[in-house]
Amino acid sequence: MAYYRGQEPKREQFRRYLEKAGVVDSLTSVLVALYEHPERPSNALEYVKQHLGASGQMCPDTEALQQEVSDLRQKCARLAQENKDLKTKPSTS
Repeated sequence: MAYYRGQEPKREQFRRYLEKAGVVDSLTSVLVALYEHPERPSNALEYVKQHLGASGQMCPDTEALQQEVSDLRQKCARLAQENKDLKTKPSTS
């Protein structure tokens, strides 16, 4: 029993830390949203991950990286089409 009582202050301190950091509120919000979701998602863990990422602070580079990915996909599609066109074009050797 002494072991358990010795751990109680650490648990309380950790709980306060999580509350102060906003973790408890974020988790509560996501779990409430999951509970109120009309259809249960097939993968609850993925649901929680997606919604925590959406409601949390985004990395400042995230938007820039998403734009870069979009630009590179467009460039790749354009180059693939150009490559296809060049392969079908008769050579003038």
